[in-house]
Amino acid sequence: MERIIYDRMAELDELHWWYRARRDVLESLIRKSVKLPPNARILEVGCGTGHNLKMLERFGSADGIEIDAEARAIAEKRLGRTIASAALPELRGIERGAYDLVAALDVVEHVEDDRSAIASLGSCMKPGGTLLLTVPAHQWMWSAHDDLNHHKRRYSKRGLARLIEQSPLRLDEIGYFNSFLFPLAVASRMASKALGRGGGEDKLPPRPLNYLFERAFAAERRLIGTVPLPPGLSLFALASAT
Repeated sequence: MERIIYDRMAELDELHWWYRARRDVLESLIRKSVKLPPNARILEVGCGTGHNLKMLERFGSADGIEIDAEARAIAEKRLGRTIASAALPELRGIERGAYDLVAALDVVEHVEDDRSAIASLGSCMKPGGTLLLTVPAHQWMWSAHDDLNHHKRRYSKRGLARLIEQSPLRLDEIGYFNSFLFPLAVASRMASKALGRGGGEDKLPPRPLNYLFERAFAAERRLIGTVPLPPGLSLFALASAT
């Protein structure tokens, strides 16, 4: 990703509606759909500035991996411990067969060989362990935001399912999220394209709007893992090691 993306993440990951609500939604998904043992071992691959790790630690002990040195330094300062550096798909030096939950949250779309990435993530899981993936949805939603983030692709639901089904893992659950705000996002991106605007950078909206967006997105926590959500900006998948 461009340097500005990591810098913006460090600035906004505790304030911006998207980061805050996504943590709530994913925590709810894990509680409803993932059977973890007490004090589970958890690995987040591509943890960025570490803003998801405190949420993941509510389920056990969480290790992080981040290849960007500055983002890794921020995560280490926040958490008071070492964050590993290992790139997908190799994940050199990372313990295999060790984790009850492996999370790759908006990560595999950055990797050229996503098939090898899924297999490598799966190799870090204990038998019966779970992989939690999130990815951006709908290739037709491609925008300057994807270019700035160095995305290789956005995913269809069918394409993500096929990716996992062709891996050593078993697909357990798949669905959309960030659905309630999807019509607004589509309108905004179409308008940006029509007007020739970049629209690649995430900015903090005015406080009232930030609050409303956060409440709208976070409301999905009551439904995710219980009923299918309509098409949204993102997809999640849960897969298990056999």
